This record gives sequence, structure tokens and C-alpha cells, in this order.
Amino acid sequence: MDTAARLRAQARRHNQRRMLVIAGEPEICREQARAALDATDIGPGETTYVGPSEEFHCESLSRHEAGRLLGTSREAVVADCHERCEPNTLGKLVGTVSGGGLFVLLVPPLAAWSDRRDAFDRSLAVPPFEAEAVGTNFRRRFVETLRAHRGITIVDAATGAVESDGSFEPPPRLSNRGPTPPENTGFPRAAFAACRTADQMDALAALESLREPEQAVVVESNRGRGKSSAAGLASGALAHAGEDVLVTAPTADSAGALFDRARELLDARNDLKAAESDRTHLKSEAGQVRYEQPVAAAELPASPDVVIVDEAAAIPVRLLESTLDAPAVAFTTTIHGYEGAGRGFSIRFRDRLADSDFEVTECSLAEPIRYAPADPIEVWSFRALALDATAAADQLVESATPESTTYRRLSGDQLREDEQLLREVFGLLVDAHYRTDPNDLARLLDAPNVAVHCLFEDDHVAAVALCAREGGFDDELCRRVHDGERIRGNLIPDVLTSQLRDPEAGAPVGWRVMRIATHEAVRSRGLGSALLDYVRGAAREEELDYLGVSYGVTPGLADFWAANGFGTVHLSTTRNARSGEHSIVMLDPLTPAGEALFDRHTEWFCRRAPAAIRESLSTADPAVVRAACQTTAGSPTVDLSEAEWRHAAGMGTGTAIYETAPRGPQRLIFSHLVDPEEASFDDEELELLVRKGLQGQPWNRVTEAIGFQSEATCKRTLGRLVGRLVEQYGEPTETR
Repeated sequence: MDTAARLRAQARRHNQRRMLVIAGEPEICREQARAALDATDIGPGETTYVGPSEEFHCESLSRHEAGRLLGTSREAVVADCHERCEPNTLGKLVGTVSGGGLFVLLVPPLAAWSDRRDAFDRSLAVPPFEAEAVGTNFRRRFVETLRAHRGITIVDAATGAVESDGSFEPPPRLSNRGPTPPENTGFPRAAFAACRTADQMDALAALESLREPEQAVVVESNRGRGKSSAAGLASGALAHAGEDVLVTAPTADSAGALFDRARELLDARNDLKAAESDRTHLKSEAGQVRYEQPVAAAELPASPDVVIVDEAAAIPVRLLESTLDAPAVAFTTTIHGYEGAGRGFSIRFRDRLADSDFEVTECSLAEPIRYAPADPIEVWSFRALALDATAAADQLVESATPESTTYRRLSGDQLREDEQLLREVFGLLVDAHYRTDPNDLARLLDAPNVAVHCLFEDDHVAAVALCAREGGFDDELCRRVHDGERIRGNLIPDVLTSQLRDPEAGAPVGWRVMRIATHEAVRSRGLGSALLDYVRGAAREEELDYLGVSYGVTPGLADFWAANGFGTVHLSTTRNARSGEHSIVMLDPLTPAGEALFDRHTEWFCRRAPAAIRESLSTADPAVVRAACQTTAGSPTVDLSEAEWRHAAGMGTGTAIYETAPRGPQRLIFSHLVDPEEASFDDEELELLVRKGLQGQPWNRVTEAIGFQSEATCKRTLGRLVGRLVEQYGEPTETR
């Protein structure tokens, strides 16, 4: 195919990428793709096919394996979208094509593509919706971008006709002879010689500061600028100098480029103990570079000298904060990437880093490494997947108040037809959440169970909430879920039915608030609460039974939801693998059916939570346990036996010890946290009640955590506090 050869030559001439879209039925598209690549000088060893076919004579991966390409480069990538066009997968693949390479996209006939349903559509059609209910907005917009952008050629597979010729010759650029390594460096000169751009060299120079304690470095860039490689070279140099470097990233695969560069440097310095090293653990004579998943890395295992967090924007802030206990720390973060944007890191974590004891060095990388600047395929991918979507400029919404804003519920059609509106909505969601990705863009535009609610200040988005319709199961489906069947997209009914064993929990219908975000310029003005009031009104109009929410709980978030009428009905006993936090489920009932569900699970939570806290949540953050208890709208029964009352009263007088009968004090403490009456305690006293009274932590740990002078003082204080609760809930004598 001459078209492919021409695109390849053009791409190589300018060190840019080009895209070849082959539209038609699956088999003929694959046949044309093979012919197109055969017409170029790209060999099978430089090509990867991603899709369902096994007929390509090159590396072939399923879509589930697409993540394996992150951090690697290919001369050609063939993305077969016939069975499943998934935005996240496309975002991963397009970034792996190097300058001079081709991104080949195989798609159904463009005119009919929007009306076809594939596996990704079916993933958006959560029960009770069928695939036919999924919208067509994402795909229609996607096709529009293919036709509109430079560098993209569209070919009809059946006829070979070129529908759109995207070839073009960009203006000439000044030649780049490459950066010159600095004369005096703390890292080995070989590390700087391995840098591809001056930007990357500057980042490596900034990372040199990690040789000293109380230093922090932030390196940010778009994808493909070499920030992970710079971090890898720094890691290798630090290990060569004898440092223990702990690396964390969203996955071990995503840290692959970092470890590759570290390995190359150590190998070049003849300082790699190959027999003691593997893919994510490199040993030198005196130091090492080792990987841990974010949740584990937050504990700083084995007390590392340096922590490097790769792709920090995709890691929850709570886990990032834990790394600030390391002697030195660095963060690399993507501004625009398939994972979503990095401004969530900037907005929510930068202030906390600035308030720390670290001396912070920041640097940005602008020049691409894999391809030349102004690459047309990068420009296309940013728009098609909304990777560079941003919230409205601060000055456009800075005067917003609950009284000045107007409420609108938006449809997918409205969002597709107004590009600026779509960018403001999606950009605000990206800013507010650590993991908003291109799949969420498709969900926003087309998922039949998703409702988009916004507050506007002079036609600009000041706050947004996404709500997912859940529940409404018939008796048969309720039974199947109760018996263990998983139902996609129905988080709250699934938890209440399968985990908490309520056979009727799937029958009521509700909206789960998936995301709620307020513009950074107008936070803490009540806009989030005002938007929830509008959402509640819209839910009543649709005769929904409840509003619900599930999120990684922090005290501040729990207080926000409780202040807006939500009550806790469940606290997970394990940490979420992605957020690193315990998930909480809260409900706001709207109808008698919703009230019945809420009351049933509030009572059930009050009965089971004390034992769960002592067993599975004994090491959880006491502030989280306290927040879950205090946001429960129940009145637990204080069901102590006579002997338990006497024991609890004896703790108050110092004649009984906690360990003899802990259930009585535990029930009193839990009841007070859920439904406080007379006794009031300060924060230190409440921490003691939670750590020892509810969680049953060892006395030495409690004493140290709170700062008591001795265990004896800690024990006497707990006895005194339990005595006050006995006075509140029962007779202050041992004869009860």
C-alpha cells in the first residue's frame, strides 16, 4: 500500500508520527494492515498488534496485555477496534509509537460505526440497561477528530480509496545536536551522557539533591518526555553511591522504564549484581533499587534512604503523604496522560509538600524524546481522549456562590455538541480525582445509568456531580446476587446484598454519587452542598428511593457527607487496593422504601461494627474509625449484662481492669461515638477510647501513639473515661 509507505517516509523525515486508519469489516481491515506494513521498511520485530486476531506475524497482544507496552517504544502499533474500542487502551497504545513510526487503527466502516455495539459498549450497559441503551456520542466525536486532524489518513478497506489524506509537511525546525553533559556533577558522568534532551539533563541535575536528607524533588511533564528515565538514572546513581532507593508506582509494569535505565547505568558502571537482581529489584555492591506497591511503600519498609514515586498523579494523596516521612523523596507526575491529568497531584498535594520540612526543587520537561515537538498524533490524542481537558479559568468562576449559580442537568448529546462545555466538565473531574481516565469520558458521554449535574456561574462550570443509577432488581436477580452473582455497576446494592447478606437490598432504586467536584477557585463556599440539594430534588422527581455514596473515607469527607444528610451503613474491613483507604458506604433515604433500607442497615452496622473494629480494623487509623461511628445515624442498644455493668463501673473506681471483660467498655464507647449524649471528651481522650476501647490495641502502642508518660497513666485515664460513660448510661455503682 503506497499510502503507508508515503506516511512512513513523511514521519521519518520529521521525526513525527503518522496515523493510518483502515475502515471496513474485520478480516479485510487486517489483510490491508498487513499489506500496508509490508509496503514499509518496518519489520515484524518492530511492530505490535493489539486485538483478537492471531494472524499477524509480529508481537500480538490482547487488549488486557496492552499495559505491557508502557515505557516501551515501537515503530508501528496496530490497534484493532472491531471487537472493542476502549479509550484507555487507545491512550496506552498511541504513546508507545516512536518518532518516524505509524499508528495503525482498524475500525468498522466509519459511517456505520456509531450504530454498532461492541464489548466496550456492553461494559457501559450496567443492569438493568442493555447495550442498545448506550449512547453514540463518544464514537461520533472520535470519528470527527479522526477526520479533522492533520497527520491522519483514512482508507476504505474494501475499495482502497483514500477518504481523508492527512499527510502534510510541517515547517522546518532548527537542528538539535543534543545536550552537553555538565562538567561538575555529583552523579556519574555516564548518567548525564545517557540523557536525550537538555530538559532531561536538567531533571537529573535536580535529582542530584536527593543525596542529602530533607530534600524533595518534583518532576512533571506530559508523557514521552523522559521523566521516568531521568528518575531511573538517578536511582541507579544513588544505588551506586550506596543508597537504598525505594521506588513506587501504580504498578510494577508502569515503573519498567525507570528500572531499565537504573539497570543500564549500574551495568555500565560494572556495579550490578545480576545474580541477586530481578526486574524490580536491582542490587549494587553497596546499595539497591527496589519496588513496592503504593500501599506497602507508604509504610516505608526497611527504612529506605530515598523514596521515588513514579506517576504520582495516579496515587492517592494519603499514600503520598506517608512518603514524606522518608529522609529524601522525589515525585514524577504526568500532566497529560492516559491515566488522566496530573493537576489533582498539583492541587491536592503540592501545598502539603510545601508545608513539610523538605527543601523542594521543581522542574518541568517540555521537549519530547520519542518524537519531535508538535507531533500531530499527540495533538490528536489529547483532543480525542480529552487528556488536556481543564476546568474553567479561575477568573471565570471566582465570584460563584450558591445563590449566584444556576443548576443544569446535562445530557451526553449536550456535552458532545459543546466542546468547551465538555472540556470544563471533564477537566473539573480530572482536577478533583486522582484517577479520572479516558474511559470516564466515554462513560460521561454515553453510559445510560449516569446522570451529570452541574452548577454554572455565567455559563461556566463551577461544580459537577456524576450519579450512577443503581438497584431496581427483580426478585430473581435479588436472589442471584444474594447467592453470589456479581452485578456490574451496582456497587451499593452488591455490597448490601452479597457482603451484608440482605436479600432485599437490590430492590430499591437510587443514585450513587460517583464523583462530586467543586472548582478549586471557589471551594469551601457551600457549592458542593448546594449541588447535592439539587441532585436530591432531581432524585425525588424521578421517585428514586435513596442517594448513596461510597468512597475512601477520611474524617473531612465523612463530615461533609454527614452534614449533607448521609449516614454510614458500612465500613470495609480491608483497604482499597487503589486508594489505600477503607471504603465507606453512606445513604440518604428519600422514600419509605429507602428509609426501610437505611434503617435496616444502620441497625445492622451498629450491631456488627464493634466486633469488626476489634478484629479486622484494629490497625486502622483511629480517626477513620471514629469518623465512621460518628456519622452513623443510629442509637445502639447498650445491652450490658449485670456483671458487665459492675465491671465497667469498677474500671471507673480503679478496682477492675479492662482486659477482664472488654465487651462492656467497648459497647459503651461505641454507643457514645454513634449517639453522644452528655459526656464530652477532647480529641486525645477520644483517640484513647478508640485505640484501646474499640480497637483493642496493645497498651504499649496506645501509650506511645498518644504520648502518655507511662502505661499506668494510660490505663488509669481509660478507666476514668469509662467511669464517665457508666455515669451517662447506667448506675454509677457496682451493685447494678
